[in-house]
Amino acid sequence: MPAEALPSASTASFHIQRSLRHCLSSVAEMLYESGHVLETITLTQRGLSRQELDRLRQQHPRWAICQTTLEKSDAAMFNDYDRLVLTPLGRELMFDMFGQGAADCA
Repeated sequence: MPAEALPSASTASFHIQRSLRHCLSSVAEMLYESGHVLETITLTQRGLSRQELDRLRQQHPRWAICQTTLEKSDAAMFNDYDRLVLTPLGRELMFDMFGQGAADCA
């Protein structure tokens, strides 16, 4: 169904999910370019430290925008170790986009 035929709430949801998917795709690319693997953010016991996030922001100017989008959409959060990880929503979207290996929570 085309976006213009959807009710306004569904249209907003469609755009938010598309934005999240775009950010997740960008995050995956930036992580790879910086020597990380997807499991760095998909495993709840791992995550990115504040220092690692600072380095990513310095290396990739768009990192901050994606991180903000993921956090505001409840697709990412800081875990008990103060490290950025994906929430169940973020892992589900990552799984949909990249397959089971990307979102495994072994």
